[in-house]
Amino acid sequence: MKNQKGLFGDESTPWEQDDAQTGLVAQVVMSTGPEQTFDYLVPDALVGEILPGRRVYVPLGRSNRRVMAYCVAVERKEYGTRKLKYVLSALDQQTLLSSQMLKMTQWMAEYYLASWGQVLDAVIPAAVRGNAGTREVTLLSVPREVAVRIATIKLPEKQLHVLTTLAASSKPMTPGDLADKCRCTQAPITGLRKKKLVTSEVRRVSHAHFDDLDIEREPSKTLNEVQTAALKTILAQVDAPQPKPILLHGVTGSGKTEVYIQAIQHVIDQGKQAIVLVPEISLTPQTKQRFASRFDRIAVLHSHMSDVERHWQWKRIASGIVNVVVGARSAVFAPTPQLGMIILDEEHDSSFKQDSVPRYHAREVAAKRAEYEKIPLILGTATPSLETYYRAQQGEYELISMPHRIGNRPLPAVRTVDMRYDKTTSFRGAISRQLYHSMKRTLEQDGQIILLLNRRGHSTHIQCPACGHLVECPHCEIPLTHHITDGSTVCHYCDYRSSAPRVCPVPTCRYSGIRFSGIGTQKLEQEVKSKFGSYPIIRMDSDTMKKPGSHEAALERFRNREVKILVGTQMIAKGLDFPNVTLVGVINADTALHFPDVRAGERTFQLITQVAGRTGRGDLGGEVLVQTLSPDHPAIEAATRHDYALFAERELPFRRDFQMTPFAHMVRIIARGPTQPAVELFMQQVSEELARFAQEQGGDISQQGPAPAPIEKLRGNYRYHLLLHSFDRLLMRAAVLRVREKVVVPDDVLWIADVDPIDMM
Repeated sequence: MKNQKGLFGDESTPWEQDDAQTGLVAQVVMSTGPEQTFDYLVPDALVGEILPGRRVYVPLGRSNRRVMAYCVAVERKEYGTRKLKYVLSALDQQTLLSSQMLKMTQWMAEYYLASWGQVLDAVIPAAVRGNAGTREVTLLSVPREVAVRIATIKLPEKQLHVLTTLAASSKPMTPGDLADKCRCTQAPITGLRKKKLVTSEVRRVSHAHFDDLDIEREPSKTLNEVQTAALKTILAQVDAPQPKPILLHGVTGSGKTEVYIQAIQHVIDQGKQAIVLVPEISLTPQTKQRFASRFDRIAVLHSHMSDVERHWQWKRIASGIVNVVVGARSAVFAPTPQLGMIILDEEHDSSFKQDSVPRYHAREVAAKRAEYEKIPLILGTATPSLETYYRAQQGEYELISMPHRIGNRPLPAVRTVDMRYDKTTSFRGAISRQLYHSMKRTLEQDGQIILLLNRRGHSTHIQCPACGHLVECPHCEIPLTHHITDGSTVCHYCDYRSSAPRVCPVPTCRYSGIRFSGIGTQKLEQEVKSKFGSYPIIRMDSDTMKKPGSHEAALERFRNREVKILVGTQMIAKGLDFPNVTLVGVINADTALHFPDVRAGERTFQLITQVAGRTGRGDLGGEVLVQTLSPDHPAIEAATRHDYALFAERELPFRRDFQMTPFAHMVRIIARGPTQPAVELFMQQVSEELARFAQEQGGDISQQGPAPAPIEKLRGNYRYHLLLHSFDRLLMRAAVLRVREKVVVPDDVLWIADVDPIDMM
């Protein structure tokens, strides 16, 4: 490949070959270092071991440094007069990636402007690459030519007994296991190895095992007319030669999960597997329980698992014994050998977007994997992302509508509480007068309550009323949040911690009446306890749900009605099904409404609609109260009416006029560094180079910025960003690559390009 001669040098080495014009050539990529692919010859001794989708060791550079690389292709071909080095050894005994997965990772590298090696590192978990839960053991076996003549071999009695026992075993045995079975020491085994009557090999084997939940099986449910029609449409795509992605747009409680389950059963009956992706870790145990009650072999993948368990599950999936894989974002890479369907539940959720390299979106990756595997992708949600909805409108996706709840139960009544006017002295806290009375009535009727506040901590602002000083993170310059449980102030971006100040920190002020304001989930929990202390309460946010199994335990207590009031952040807003919940309160619907983000209105609409859907799912009906300072905002108005079409009708023309997604492609460039002038100057150079390239190509790339990012200082670095819009994705990609090539990056400045950005902060 290009630059290979210069990289490896011209000196001849023992593993170079000068004369041969053809050979078996392995193409490899490095996970770090050079981004291009390199060619190496496969030695005869390694033929059959060096395969695409496995890791290998190769010599690199003049010093022939031994490095790990991913083999992405092997073919016998002419390689001209180039001096190719030989692959040193194979690292894996089993193939880690299928040909379709290799093709998909190559697409990811191109689309998300990452190196192929970085993508491969992301797709294969570190637990798998590090062989977590395994150990190297020596395995003994009897060669075939020895086994056939055991009766004629003259050996001491103990050695003969050991040899006969090992030959009769259906699989190789470790020296310890063999000695235990023969009730002898290692001496006769060592004697046989010296006589070469027994062969040995060192192999890495797993010693991990995790028991599955013992869940009672449930029978298949009868579908209603709308569910039956939805299933029929899905199965038509399952059996189609080139399946089209499906948007299953069903209101909360319409029975989408049962449609998923019966579609998966059809796939399993064909001997295939299914992947089910859910956005929040808190949904994973519930989703697993639902599917485990209907299917025999379930595997779970999510970030809260230990490395040993993740590797164990990965191997089970790769072996083909697992029917259904349930997991969060990264489960889209599950190594299913017979994949038949991918389901993305709550497809609109922003947690499907990865925030580190490669910055992929699981929805787009799932669509590409489904295309390569020629299987259907089902995107299920009550509040589709505008990207998915627009594609369905354009006919790229098949649209299935499920507009009614099971049993024609009504959607819950949603009312706004205008907090501009709810300022009576007795209701100064987070809970309005209307919400208080609704909670009181619900509890008296033995119902359950969910309160949503998408802010962690106790108080979100600490400020001195005397001098105006705001207590901020010294590394991020954003307000610190007060956590009352340990008396600390915390930055939720860099995890900086300090003790909560008792007086103003400004030396010339030192005013003792420092004010803690703003409301987080801890403060809300305190207020609920003060007003409804006789009822059991539980709080679910990332502060209380740190321990493994904490999500499952909390939701199980709520499901069993041991807890009456559930307080939490957005992790409780979607996917949860509790028939006894008859009241949902949204404490502050404006939390993200006025962020400088094109999706601010869309996120607010989705969050309110989703959390509203947690109530009224049983026979008792439901009620939703949305506390807001902006009751007339189009997103809030549409959410209170459960009217997605109205929201989309208002939002899409705005997106079109300003060349925003889903009509145009977007890339966000972010630079950071310890000195503000250096970052600003670099971003100005980036902007100028982008404009120059667009002019040269005669193409249209719109720029917003460069400007300070909404969070200007983060973890000690100043941040500038630049948002690019273009109808031509390839032109925009080429422009970013031009910047990489032409613009000199200062030593203390780092920059990234985020394709299809979700987070604008």
